[in-house]
Amino acid sequence: MKYQAERPLALLLAAGLLLSAPVQAENDLDADIQLDPRVFERISITGSRDAIREIPGSAHVIGEEELERSGYSDPHRILRSVPGVYIHEEEGFGLFPHVSIRGSRLERSGRITVMEDGVLAAPAAYSAPAAYVSPNMARMRQVEVRKGSSAIQYGPYTTSGALNMITAPVPEASEASASLMYGSRGGYRHHATVGGRSGNLGWLLEAWDSGSEGFKVLDVAQRRDNRMPDPDIGFAQRDLMGKLQWRPNGGERFQEIELMFATQDRTIHDTYLGLTQADYSATPFRRYAGSALDEINTEQDRVSLRHSIELGARSNLTTTLYNADSARNWYKLHEVWDGQGTPSYVGISTILDDPDNHVGEMAWIHGEGGDARGNVRANNRTYYSRGVQSVFDTIFEAGNWNNQLEVGVRYHQDNEDRLQWQDTYSMSNRMMRLVSPGSEAGAESGIPGSTTNRVTEATALALHVQNRMRRGNWTVIPGVRFEDIEIERTDYQQGEDATRDVINRVRTGSYSVVTPGLGAVYRHSDALSSFLGIHRGFSPAGADPDVDEERSINYETGIRYQNNGLSLEVIGFLTAYDNMVGTCTAASGADCEVGDQFNGGKVDVLGLEVLGRYDLSRLMATGLNLPLEVAYTRTSAEFKESFGSGFDEWGEVTRGDELPQIPSDQLNISLAAIAGDWLIRAGANYVSETRATAGSGPIAETDRIDARWLFDVSGERRIADGVRLFGSIENLSDETYVAARRPAGVRPGMPRTVWAGVKFDF
Repeated sequence: MKYQAERPLALLLAAGLLLSAPVQAENDLDADIQLDPRVFERISITGSRDAIREIPGSAHVIGEEELERSGYSDPHRILRSVPGVYIHEEEGFGLFPHVSIRGSRLERSGRITVMEDGVLAAPAAYSAPAAYVSPNMARMRQVEVRKGSSAIQYGPYTTSGALNMITAPVPEASEASASLMYGSRGGYRHHATVGGRSGNLGWLLEAWDSGSEGFKVLDVAQRRDNRMPDPDIGFAQRDLMGKLQWRPNGGERFQEIELMFATQDRTIHDTYLGLTQADYSATPFRRYAGSALDEINTEQDRVSLRHSIELGARSNLTTTLYNADSARNWYKLHEVWDGQGTPSYVGISTILDDPDNHVGEMAWIHGEGGDARGNVRANNRTYYSRGVQSVFDTIFEAGNWNNQLEVGVRYHQDNEDRLQWQDTYSMSNRMMRLVSPGSEAGAESGIPGSTTNRVTEATALALHVQNRMRRGNWTVIPGVRFEDIEIERTDYQQGEDATRDVINRVRTGSYSVVTPGLGAVYRHSDALSSFLGIHRGFSPAGADPDVDEERSINYETGIRYQNNGLSLEVIGFLTAYDNMVGTCTAASGADCEVGDQFNGGKVDVLGLEVLGRYDLSRLMATGLNLPLEVAYTRTSAEFKESFGSGFDEWGEVTRGDELPQIPSDQLNISLAAIAGDWLIRAGANYVSETRATAGSGPIAETDRIDARWLFDVSGERRIADGVRLFGSIENLSDETYVAARRPAGVRPGMPRTVWAGVKFDF
């Protein structure tokens, strides 16, 4: 399917309109995000890079300039520059982010607090946090990460940290921008923004359109037949955002009301079905015939209303109402029966893990099934997330200390509704044929709710109090967070007579948790400071009464140095879990009931984070600016007790086994050369080999996620006022590597990809 010929027409028209807009002063590439500081402080979790110097913990900002230079749209590539953050690739484009902070579990970023403009962004942050639907990081103006004790303000997942994405602000004067990018294998990225202000009223419109024909190769094209969709391996994504802002007249104090709406719509022809080790070694970008119909469709509508007001010369109050409705249906191969005896289906992860003992099932997957059958499951789910949050802060003097007190409260509700079904297919000559329900033994009915029919709901009240106390060279920040959470899961009758009138089981989970924290910063000089932080971490479990919540004690200490163009940060951390929780998801590849949770007991994650920045032009006489950035993470993550989990990713754990998917070493290097109208950037990223399942000692080939060096280059040249040409090459050396072994089988990383385009600023 030629997505680029179908989808971007609206953006091309928008770009044409923008070209006719009045020309404004050109943006400086080195400028920070243009947002009123009184508003920025309410939606940011870090503030500027200068503000980070007073945070008694690890914090990182990826600014607009850095995002522009790299040209990345994949959140995994964007976040590689942040020490202490781990990523796990899946489909190669970063459409389903897997992000871990300091050793938390990676699957679908479900163990970190994900926010957009300071508001919870997961489809259902408490009842179903897995990020199958998430904000598009490619259109953000700033990306922020808070870790350790500095993240206690941003729950509910305070064990590891928080990720916040800041959207385009309403401009203070009329301005517009547009970019048109085209890349390898039919890739395209189109982005346009336009906004302005008239008196007290400001507005902004933003549109994003992207897609690709994909980099994998299906064994055979599938005919349109039996109400089957056309097979494909690509994707298309569309985002639209609007903001309307009002600053009332007549008040001496600042006041602002902003209404934001955003929509996202995606069609992604991706699969959970990877490759056997042998097939990967022969043809790493192959896709089996059994995945020909796999496809996910996602939709999300978000709206928020934010009110900010200065209550006095030193006090502020910001209140936000928010609501998000999301839907997703991933229609994908789930299990296969070899056609022998009574129908008995085997999950695809089990088949791919042991293909020699599943010859009949593999024959169906390869496209020659005979009497074998495959069930394609519609993982159909809807979500809502809504609530109100308010943050009050004030500055006052007490006891010779300068105090900045922040008090926040949030009332939140969310819901996940699963109404899922399966269809049965035969296979012949690599062609899938729908089997009519009831026509043969074991054929699935295709009735919504026949395989999963349940609703999970959560209600949460959260409060936090934090005081930033300054005196002399000391900054001391005590804080406490309280979460009162109710989660209820209702399993309704499923099968051919699925109904919401019959309840099979109700499970509930209740948590009332107090998580204190304390951090301190000591400024030794204008250039050097050190800090120490400790806090109690917490992540809610689900509605299973046999599974404990995730708790930890988190420690960190470090130094920061900034002088003569050199910025250096060295941090040591220990996350000591009292209990780590594993959650069964389809993405984890475990043959368990999706949503079930498992106690992992005590786990220690010990690490070192190093971040350095320096402009090399200070060492030589040159007209160039040569900003260099180096980020390194060293991690040791081990189970501290032995147990049998029943969770495939952990299995039978022996004390001292390493956590899966957490590399011991990560290194990211970025160097740019800037001169006049030119900018060139080169990046190198190294990740050490990682095991796919818990264990110790040498990693077997069938369990190894490859170590790799990946190199990227990008550049742009200003050819006229407001016009820049841009180009980039991702995976410059065309490295072929095993990026993941879950959900089912080996998954390759993205091959070399070339991008070129033009950017307009008005």
